[in-house]
Amino acid sequence: MGRTTPPEASQADIPDRSTWGMLGVGGIGSGTFFLLNGEHTLGREESRSGHFIDKRDYCKLHIISHYVKVLLGERISVLPIGKVGDDEPGQRLMKEMDTAGLDLRHVQIVPGMQTLYSFCFLYPDGSGGNLTTNNSACDLVGAEEVSQAETDFRTYQSRGIALAAPEVSLAARQKLLQIATKYRFWRVAAFTSAEIEPAIEMGLLVETDLLAMNRDEAAAAAGIRFPSSGGDPQPIVESALARLVAINPDLQLTITAGGWGSWSWDGKNVQHMPAFPTELVSTAGAGDAFLAGVIAGRIAGLKFQEAQELGMLVAAHSLTSPHTIDLQINRTSLSSFATKAKLNLSTQVGQFLLNQ
Repeated sequence: MGRTTPPEASQADIPDRSTWGMLGVGGIGSGTFFLLNGEHTLGREESRSGHFIDKRDYCKLHIISHYVKVLLGERISVLPIGKVGDDEPGQRLMKEMDTAGLDLRHVQIVPGMQTLYSFCFLYPDGSGGNLTTNNSACDLVGAEEVSQAETDFRTYQSRGIALAAPEVSLAARQKLLQIATKYRFWRVAAFTSAEIEPAIEMGLLVETDLLAMNRDEAAAAAGIRFPSSGGDPQPIVESALARLVAINPDLQLTITAGGWGSWSWDGKNVQHMPAFPTELVSTAGAGDAFLAGVIAGRIAGLKFQEAQELGMLVAAHSLTSPHTIDLQINRTSLSSFATKAKLNLSTQVGQFLLNQ
């Protein structure tokens, strides 16, 4: 069965478009930030000092869902599928998601379980990584929980987005993509570096329309060891693209690479976009902010490269916040940010930001 392709239309068409729905699986949780002393990469057996800092951390499904809803407003209903623990973090996250306008009918509170928790470590330059628990309520999200949401998939047939994000099982994501295929959804997926090969073996890329990756994940897909010292990601992008498109010729792809910017493949052309200049406070959550911008842009009728530009803008703004969800981000703040930074945005992205 064919897929739903997000429409490319003029901004004048947007107010009359029927409401879309986004159903997704992925992590819903919170975490703590720890600032390391020293810039060198943490060694396998190294002991390093540092201190906890006041930053709010969120997990992937929550981050992406929040920004998509904020950017599209009443044009979209966002229905995350997941579980949180019956603890203080779980209760708090439920309230925050509700305040943001997310439809929580498919998010369950599980007694006796803890909410997904991430320990994020940062280097003084703002880069870093995270460690995530694998015995939380999110680990109980499986194919059955996704199947229970099929009525809502049917409701948004041919005008839905399926988001298969990390921090839940591959089985849950597989079921999401299968049901999304049945109801002609636009299927968006992301996998960690360790999940790339299993995802390919399970056939998940064949049921994906847009695959979102960072450079480390792209290196894993290409079978290239990404050097800790960094370096130009272009060879990784080319190798990953060659392999992934051979698996699914219809696949579209985005690859983010920090200060190197991002690459996109729309099925015909590769587009590289340099990173926008910004004040760097923290890189945590920037990749998820980017993906949310791309999704919102495509549903708003932007062309693929214009949606990439919107994603870059959302990511750049998010870098100025210490938190992985910047509650200050909306279309008005993005427009002001672009003006202040003297960014030369495309006409269509500029109109999207102004069209409230």
